[in-house]
Amino acid sequence: MVVGRASEDEVDRLFHALADATRRDIVARVLVAEYSVSGLAEQYDMSFAAVQKHVAVLERASLVSKEKRGREQIVRGQVDGVQRARRLLDDYERIWRQRVDQIADILAEDAEDED
Repeated sequence: MVVGRASEDEVDRLFHALADATRRDIVARVLVAEYSVSGLAEQYDMSFAAVQKHVAVLERASLVSKEKRGREQIVRGQVDGVQRARRLLDDYERIWRQRVDQIADILAEDAEDED
């Protein structure tokens, strides 16, 4: 099921990226300030390579972008990617609320029929 205008692959990449606590923390950090990948690696109890892989997953999901500055890779948060996630969740909430409303209508009809 495609929600909104995003493709299934885009939705999968987005929610896969947000499914990990470290990646969510990276997004939160780089939305506030830009970090080098090595600066991010200093924040976590894992290897530089592991942080680099997390950043790559976030980049594929368009939640962060990287820019080469000298010998460093600078990571920035992408507000558009976060807004896309919010819109997708809003779409899912709309679907859920419509179903709840339908159930309420059915229950109301049943109650009228019993009277």
